[in-house]
Amino acid sequence: MQKAKLNRPYVETDEKICRGSPVIKGTGMRIVDIVVEYEYLGRTPDEIINAHPYLKLEQVHDAISHYYENRKEIDEKIRSDKQFIREISKTQGAGS
Repeated sequence: MQKAKLNRPYVETDEKICRGSPVIKGTGMRIVDIVVEYEYLGRTPDEIINAHPYLKLEQVHDAISHYYENRKEIDEKIRSDKQFIREISKTQGAGS
């Protein structure tokens, strides 16, 4: 069974914005950042829009839906970012 890609009205990918990382249109807010708040910090969509008042609830839900449609790639981006932060922390002496 082939999965159909859904049209995401609030998600865009543009190489000129955040190095091509998917973002909420018109905001520069990366989908991966919303996912971290939702999946890893346990925030609800309402809590996310309270923390980022320039976002609308439907934008956050679209971002989360985009994540579930592209979970493997986005989870890999999160792992990669975490590893990069660890490496930078070691070279800068942070956390010592």
